[in-house]
Amino acid sequence: MSATGLALYTSAARTSSARVISMYSTSFGLASRLLTRRVRAGIADVYALVRVADEIVDGPAEEAGMDAAETRAVLDALEAETLAAMRRGFSANLVVHAFAATARDAGIPPELVVEFFESMRTDLDPPAVFDEIAYRRYIHGSAEVVGSMCLRVFMLERPGLKISEDMEEGARRLGAAFQKVNFLRDLAEDRDRLGRVYLPGVAGHEFGDAHKDVVVAEIAADLAAARHAITALPPRARKATSAAAGLFAHLNDRLSKTPAAEIIRRRVSVPPAAKAWVLMRALSGRGTR
Repeated sequence: MSATGLALYTSAARTSSARVISMYSTSFGLASRLLTRRVRAGIADVYALVRVADEIVDGPAEEAGMDAAETRAVLDALEAETLAAMRRGFSANLVVHAFAATARDAGIPPELVVEFFESMRTDLDPPAVFDEIAYRRYIHGSAEVVGSMCLRVFMLERPGLKISEDMEEGARRLGAAFQKVNFLRDLAEDRDRLGRVYLPGVAGHEFGDAHKDVVVAEIAADLAAARHAITALPPRARKATSAAAGLFAHLNDRLSKTPAAEIIRRRVSVPPAAKAWVLMRALSGRGTR
């Protein structure tokens, strides 16, 4: 029987979210194919909301002619609409509606959404140089809480499975690793186009191999902690998360071998053949290495 009413609307909203992830992220798109259909849709719903918020603060809103005050107002409105939709179960914004439906199903608490949007506001008025406290706070709101959201979606594969402290810690560390990799590989664009350098104590052209090596080591430690927790996930989520962790481990390896002078000029990426190899290892259950 075909869906009607709210079910049809939610299905249409989730189709919109799936389109967002397919257009913006080949890595997450590939890894998410290993998930069950319901969990894959939920992860796309989380990704789409996060991506829309990113686009508000990362340039497209400004390209459309909006000033800083208007951009902040749009971001605030997106947060308010998301929290309201989580309460009432409906939004006229398809991406927000899809996220709210998944948040209600998976038990994503409003606090995680609030922490995420607070981090996004930092991008509207970033410090000239991030200190260690600002750096850690930004990573928590922009990445660790997203890891916690995704963990709750993964649990939809096996209802009743409890989230342990190790699983929570692993999800947050994996989110932090992904964000730190992005800080490194997007350093040139963030600095030149957006005027931001997220790494603590680094400004302008001051980035060097010593800075890079510290972040690469942090990423390796985060991924190691995440791998330990991944083993406790439901089977399909375990494979998909292993694939994503493997892709970012390959990126981190490439960044570790790339001089800082090159990182500030070009974006480092993983070739398609290497991505396929990591995906095959995850499918076979052999983990991220």
